[in-house]
Amino acid sequence: MERAEKREFVTELNEVFKASGSVVVAHYAGVTVAQMNDFRSKMRAAGGTVKVAKNRLAKIALQGTESEEMSNLFTGQTLIAYSADPITAPKVVVDFAKTNDKLIVLGGTMGATPLNAEAVKSLATLPSLDELRAKLLGMIQTPATRIAGVVQAPAAQLARVFGAYAKKDEAA
Repeated sequence: MERAEKREFVTELNEVFKASGSVVVAHYAGVTVAQMNDFRSKMRAAGGTVKVAKNRLAKIALQGTESEEMSNLFTGQTLIAYSADPITAPKVVVDFAKTNDKLIVLGGTMGATPLNAEAVKSLATLPSLDELRAKLLGMIQTPATRIAGVVQAPAAQLARVFGAYAKKDEAA
């Protein structure tokens, strides 16, 4: 990697550390290329990104960011997974690590909050931002549906009464 490429990589990683909702660091020694491609496609489908980190360059990129405390995680063969949604990256990494014991979660950050491996795993159990929005929308719609039913009920009862009188008149 040439000096200009390294500079570009550091700048790109610096922006990732500043802008991402969460960043997860993991060891990937022993993961095959096919498994890594599968992992990347799962992460991409969920809205995140996976990059193999060059440790020295990642530590340089961490300088001056809120995530600077996680620089001690960059030892050995490491990768970073990140996403704008704070739940997406941890969820995909932990799900993949369940099926592949070669991927070992080391920790990460969520904004300025450092996370150890257990915190990343517990973060992965939370519902995603889209799931929370759907639940909130469902809770908002339920009372509106009930109100519409209550408001509509007297009119329906009135229509039934008129219908009964009309049938009674026809029969007479």
